[in-house]
Amino acid sequence: MQRGRVHNWLQTVQGWLLPPRCVRCGCPGRPPAIDLCGYCEEELVANRNACRCCALPLPAADGAPCVACQRRTRHFDAAFAAYRYEYPVDRLVQRFKYQGELAVGRVLAELMARAFAERSIEVPQALVPVPLARAKRRERGFNQALELARPIARTLALPVRLDLCARVRVTRDQAGLAARDRRRNVRGAFAASSVNMPRHLALIDDVLTTGSTCDELARVLKRAGAERVDVWVVARAGEKRSQTPELRNW
Repeated sequence: MQRGRVHNWLQTVQGWLLPPRCVRCGCPGRPPAIDLCGYCEEELVANRNACRCCALPLPAADGAPCVACQRRTRHFDAAFAAYRYEYPVDRLVQRFKYQGELAVGRVLAELMARAFAERSIEVPQALVPVPLARAKRRERGFNQALELARPIARTLALPVRLDLCARVRVTRDQAGLAARDRRRNVRGAFAASSVNMPRHLALIDDVLTTGSTCDELARVLKRAGAERVDVWVVARAGEKRSQTPELRNW
């Protein structure tokens, strides 16, 4: 039996034993086992009209890169965001990231995997969660990128590679920094390992704002031998929100 079919069968059994319950409103979720109701899912704003390079939300899908991507070349090849970082997606991300609600993270990961499968995005050879600084991981108790990567990997039958790179320098919190300061802040923050580097990788993270962190990580991975590096995120922040810190209480 194929791995994907086994996963679908296990989801069905889980749905029988533990009926899904919407993480947003508490109503019954949707079978086979996703903890989000259809009404709440309809309120999530999909990021369909976006820059083909950095996934910045655009008014129309004309196939052209955004102004920022026309002015500078990025090290990652393409970015894909399932949703726009606005209500209610932003509240779900913040509950997952800052309040440790891992069940919300699993829902977001399932939605990511489904959205990318529907868009016929080229599947990479492996997923790479953006590394979190040790101090930040101790403070938070988990790496949100890794918690997203695991369900996506199971759904798409892909490996999660934690051995390809590491964060080697402590950086300031990116929230609230201007785009130029964000690039300076993460410069030299990552290092690639000496293992055999896969040709095509996808970086996993929760929100893409200016893209500085993923761009620096892509630069390091390409110098170590990767040929293509994509970015997969739950949501992409628009230009108006890219310079503002995230709200942790509401």
